[in-house]
Amino acid sequence: MSIREGYRIRLGSFKKQQQQQQQQQQVAQAQEELRSSSPRVLEPLCSASSHMASRSGSPKKRNETLRLIVITFCGVALGFFIGIFFTRFGLTYRLGNDFLRAQDIQLNDPAASSPSRHPRGTEGLPLGIIVPETDLYQRRLWGNPSEDLPSSPSKYLVTFTVGIKQKEIVNKAVAKFPKEWTILLFHYDGVTDDWDDLEWSKTAIHISAKKQTKWWYAKRFLHPDVVAPYDYIFIWDEDLDVENFDGEKYIHLVRKYGLEISQPALEPDKGLTWQMTKRRGDVEVHKTTEERPGWCTNPLLPPCAGFVEIMAPVFSKKAWRCVWHMIQNDLVHGWGLDFSMRRCVEPAHEKIGVVDSQYIKHQVVPSLGQQGEASDGKQPWEGVRERCRFEWKIFSDRIEAAEAHGAVSSLPTEPL
Repeated sequence: MSIREGYRIRLGSFKKQQQQQQQQQQVAQAQEELRSSSPRVLEPLCSASSHMASRSGSPKKRNETLRLIVITFCGVALGFFIGIFFTRFGLTYRLGNDFLRAQDIQLNDPAASSPSRHPRGTEGLPLGIIVPETDLYQRRLWGNPSEDLPSSPSKYLVTFTVGIKQKEIVNKAVAKFPKEWTILLFHYDGVTDDWDDLEWSKTAIHISAKKQTKWWYAKRFLHPDVVAPYDYIFIWDEDLDVENFDGEKYIHLVRKYGLEISQPALEPDKGLTWQMTKRRGDVEVHKTTEERPGWCTNPLLPPCAGFVEIMAPVFSKKAWRCVWHMIQNDLVHGWGLDFSMRRCVEPAHEKIGVVDSQYIKHQVVPSLGQQGEASDGKQPWEGVRERCRFEWKIFSDRIEAAEAHGAVSSLPTEPL
């Protein structure tokens, strides 16, 4: 066991003891309130009943019956006043079991789905009307709102950042996912109407902003509170050959192996950079690899483990909530994210992996490069590639500075 793990265990134990002490203090306070208030109410009631029993002069059997009635009456009254007390003070207890994670339950909160406290700026609203999350489900303009959605709405979101020139490639890719899944297209060339001849496109969501990247879109339109209903989010490039891929089988393997961040394996071909994402023919999933000499300072760190590329990542909603916060507003290409996504799951070498039995080919179509501008004698794609490398350095410097400043917490956090 490492020093860090030992520290986290001790800290968790200390926090648990603190919670237990707080609960004991709350119970003691409740008991004190009951002792000081309920006896004044119950005493005359119970005394009157006892007095009636003592005056009856009935046989022993009748006395026993009256005694039972008195005890029952006092017990019901005591329970009533306990209920009044807890409702009045709205005590919150920490509950948990082996099957469900511990959760805060507000005993006097009638709306189970409302937040436990006000989000910033909503202090003037009653908690029961606040809806802190949303979704991408499309609704009708007529009828009963409760009947807009199917009984089991989609739990999977698939996004592509596309240009019209890759229409056929994207069409083949979408066909590999069940029709019930939510499809979202980000159009970097501004062309949306020319997709309407595809049947699935009529129910897909289209968002257009010219000459923007998928990470620019993801930061602005895939906020964790927007995609909260989805168990998994695919954030894919447009130039992927998916002949040997099936969306449902992929999700089955992701769940089977407990992957929070993943990608389909890449068929060995041109453009393959990392050994970690290269397909293996003898396993369903792999989580570690051996790289070129000197590339991995630690076998459990990227690029030998805890690593996937940014061309076709798949995130659980829990992992995405963390990764989204790491995306920088001004760094639009996402270079460097692949080496830092490990920070969002623990242990990363167990929860980040590559699915070998569902694999793809990266066709390396330089479409995004053509969205750049030629300058100083350089081709448009050269300026884009130069910007990618520059962003990688900026991102790495920011991560390093944040760690040096102590902004990266090593303390355990509450589960999402």
